[in-house]
Amino acid sequence: MYRFQRTIQGYNLISKCSSLRCIRLLIRNINSYTGTPKSKYDAVIIGGGHNGLVAAAFLARSGRQVCVLERRHVVGGAAVTEQIIPGFQFSRASYVLSLLRPEIIHELDLKKHGLKLHFRNPGSYTPLRQHYWQSPKNGRSLKLGSNDEENQRQIAQFSQKDAQNFLHYERLLFKLVKSISPLMDLSTHTLMEEFFNRNAFRKILNLFTNKDLRNAALALSTMRSETRDLYIFLTTSISSILDEWFESEPLKATLATDALIGTMADCNSLCTGYGLLHHMMGNIDGRLGAWAYPEGGMGAVTQSIAKSAISSGAEIYVNKCVKSIVLDGSKHVKSVETSDGLEIETKLLLSNATPLVTVNLLPENALTNQYKRTIQRIDYTSPVTKINVALSRIPDFEADPSTTSSGEMPHHQATIHLNCETTSLLNGAYQDGINGNLPSRPMIEMVIPSSLDKTIAPPGAHVCLLFTQFTPYKLAGKTWTNQVKQEYANIVFDSIEDYAPGFKSSIVGKEVLSPPDLEEVFGLTGGNIFHGSMSLDQILLNRPASYGCDRYGPETAVGGLLLCGSGVHPGGGVTGIPGKLAALHAIRSKTTT
Repeated sequence: MYRFQRTIQGYNLISKCSSLRCIRLLIRNINSYTGTPKSKYDAVIIGGGHNGLVAAAFLARSGRQVCVLERRHVVGGAAVTEQIIPGFQFSRASYVLSLLRPEIIHELDLKKHGLKLHFRNPGSYTPLRQHYWQSPKNGRSLKLGSNDEENQRQIAQFSQKDAQNFLHYERLLFKLVKSISPLMDLSTHTLMEEFFNRNAFRKILNLFTNKDLRNAALALSTMRSETRDLYIFLTTSISSILDEWFESEPLKATLATDALIGTMADCNSLCTGYGLLHHMMGNIDGRLGAWAYPEGGMGAVTQSIAKSAISSGAEIYVNKCVKSIVLDGSKHVKSVETSDGLEIETKLLLSNATPLVTVNLLPENALTNQYKRTIQRIDYTSPVTKINVALSRIPDFEADPSTTSSGEMPHHQATIHLNCETTSLLNGAYQDGINGNLPSRPMIEMVIPSSLDKTIAPPGAHVCLLFTQFTPYKLAGKTWTNQVKQEYANIVFDSIEDYAPGFKSSIVGKEVLSPPDLEEVFGLTGGNIFHGSMSLDQILLNRPASYGCDRYGPETAVGGLLLCGSGVHPGGGVTGIPGKLAALHAIRSKTTT
């Protein structure tokens, strides 16, 4: 179905195109997904994830002949929509959008190419189990959204002090995010180039001519009293930060999940505050920190990027797995070889794969032993098991019973936090995982995108996506067999049943993606959704690695080879920035000319 739709889209575009050049371009790209690539391109991109597609779009817009090679049958990487259960369209890995840069949406005309977003309000919902209703504070759930007064009223159920502090806490977060988020738009290569430039006049000139560098400098210069707060967020534990501000456990546990998401760490782990800041940096449609459901699932995001890239002349091919990178006598990229026997020449190669996967594609003697050891030491630990569930009806939470005929309530739009009554529950799940066991009370983030997007499920039915932690890649005494995955799914479903009785009887079908599955299906080393941990020792200048690397991202130690995936600065999430930075670096350095 996917390929047929792609061809139809191509013919529809041709009917609207008046220029001969445009018609030729579209005819050339009708079979881009399924045809045979040419033998030579200005640039080849390994992997059709969102960053690889962004890189392709920017390179193609600069006039380069660009080819994207995707090993799966569909482009999108981890940001993909697939029909795993008939009639239900799942955002199979990543599941909600916020961090994609507004500049990328605008410059690539993604809304013109089909991107449509459904914003959520409330954005967060934490129901409590009945056991916690009898506490001195009588709150049964916590809903947080865009209305400050309503947020204060919700928090006041648990603590009047916290209700007053929350507004000040949010304001501080937004100040910190506004100060450091411009650094996301700068490659570490640019930062270090500026830092080591001894020509004072050149430094000043760069600040005036490089918009991103100027914005970063101006943003950082506005920080005064917040400098200490930033240092605290970067170096201390999320528990230390939240304990300083709040006393209510449901509030602290809910806020802590943004710091822990995708990370094998608990609330007491040092440097977990940065994860919270990173997930606050979204600014779609001018809504700072807001998260949205793309209509059609996360695959609609990558499809819009792919359409933008193709409209600029890029060629995209699926079922094309790169098995090796070929270098010339000067250890510069010469070509790539695919599993089906193709050799494609190029002077410029961008890899959307993880740094370790990329290095393993190189010849044995391409890198020094020290460089290889450095890449191999990257922490790819993953705590994540994703469970995709098809439901015959929407869950009915005991804390807030449904009062509508459809059962749908505003809180169904939100990210639903389960087993988050206390931070000790999160820490307990982490201890289970770090010991190699399945957590008895997993940290669960549930989203039901079909509550807003009616295109992804049959009428009355729903798509339910469960992002769960802390499940280790390697289990103690057993492996991730289908039986073990069923065992873990039962643990998760039993937990949900405690909050929404009848959930299990509404299940139509499911898919369980353990850390090894995330690695196998999506090429995520270790199952890590960020292409490497987002800990303080693996961000900014240390991304992808620190010791032994004489190049800063997106450059590598191999001439003509750039990294354009989340394994380089600014890291994980559907941002598109690594792809854009790699493309701009290639354009400025005129690698393909």
